[in-house]
Amino acid sequence: MPNKVQVPRISDAVASTLERRILEGSLKAGDRLPPERELAIELGVSRPSLREAIQKLASKGMVTSRQGGGTYVTDALESSFFDPWQEMMGSYPTLREDMLEFRRMLEGQAAEWAAERATDADLLRLDQAFQSLQTSFQNDNTEKRSDADIAFHQAVGDAAHNVLLGHLSAALLRLMHDNIRLNLGELKMVPAASSLLMRQHAAIHAAITERKPQAARSAAETHIDFVRETLAQTLRSVARRETAERRLNTDFSAS
Repeated sequence: MPNKVQVPRISDAVASTLERRILEGSLKAGDRLPPERELAIELGVSRPSLREAIQKLASKGMVTSRQGGGTYVTDALESSFFDPWQEMMGSYPTLREDMLEFRRMLEGQAAEWAAERATDADLLRLDQAFQSLQTSFQNDNTEKRSDADIAFHQAVGDAAHNVLLGHLSAALLRLMHDNIRLNLGELKMVPAASSLLMRQHAAIHAAITERKPQAARSAAETHIDFVRETLAQTLRSVARRETAERRLNTDFSAS
């Protein structure tokens, strides 16, 4: 029959389901897929069909198997953006300002859309991220602070329910991770800086929770403006310290 209906293969349907979960962020880079038996039962398919679907995703570079067992989501959707910029950030420090300017635009829009579109589940996740952020600011572990900071902003990005924005936000936050950690480390020495940062995050959280899009955008932009200025001060401070140390070493060598 010339117009015969093409019935999709089960493995193609399963691959599409898993791919959609990766795109929407339900499965993130580094996440391990559930055990084969559990996932097959959840999706209502046979294990051979599931294996075939996973092989299709592996051929696209979206999942990979690791030694010792388990299939993991790769960062293929972000690495093509992340990798070349990561290398150039080290060679051209002025790119940081452009990155922060772009992040201001991106996170302002993300916060606005999150206030309009966030579901109850999104708000619960945002609450959890905000609580973790508050807890992290009560100790001196800069790495935990930066991780909690990134998780909070990613929760906002995901709540915007725009696939491209969510993945771009994740890539940018990864790219800026070292700068975020450096910034937080320097700010620990500035009186009231931690409380100021928490108030900024609280303003973003409250505006989204209260469904106030323009207030959410404004709060996010205000936060990034603060980050841009303090990062600039941080870099100037680091440069001054390095200059002073070089002079001190030169003086000792001369003597």
